[in-house]
Amino acid sequence: MSVAAAAAVVTAAGRPAHPLRGFTRLCAVLSKASLLLAVVGLVGVILSVQIQVVGRYVFNDTPTWAEALALLLVLYVTALGVAVGVRDAGHIGLESFIALLPERWRRKLEVLIHALVASFGALMAWNGWMWTRLKWSDLKPMLGVPVGLDYLALVVCGVLVLLFSIEHIVALLRGEDVEPACH
Repeated sequence: MSVAAAAAVVTAAGRPAHPLRGFTRLCAVLSKASLLLAVVGLVGVILSVQIQVVGRYVFNDTPTWAEALALLLVLYVTALGVAVGVRDAGHIGLESFIALLPERWRRKLEVLIHALVASFGALMAWNGWMWTRLKWSDLKPMLGVPVGLDYLALVVCGVLVLLFSIEHIVALLRGEDVEPACH
């Protein structure tokens, strides 16, 4: 499709379609899926803790795997929650300081902040991957799963934070807002 033909494509809202709209839709789907998985993980944490309590106080025999599973699930719930918070702009920011700046400086500083968050996400993913590979052959004694699963949560979080930060940068450069996926 030529550039002119692509520019002629119009969305249902009457605005020209943009190739990055697909990226925004992907990020929205990833954010919603992450939130859903975090909720499922949180239910898993609650059930694991309840199994511990019942095992300890009712049967006087705590299952050895319950605490280890709860700790592993907490890692993933936290990682997914952080990523969704970055996309939906729920993270801690210096918005009051930024609001005092002139518009031309405000946008530049917002892009810089998202670039720094993206860099942090990339570093988190890279280092998490290095640790995941390093610890994959070690097994958790209580669960029998690789210790590397602990570090894989960093990889998931880092990749999502990177993608969501890029989405924010592109939206800022286009003069748009990223619509939160979780209303």
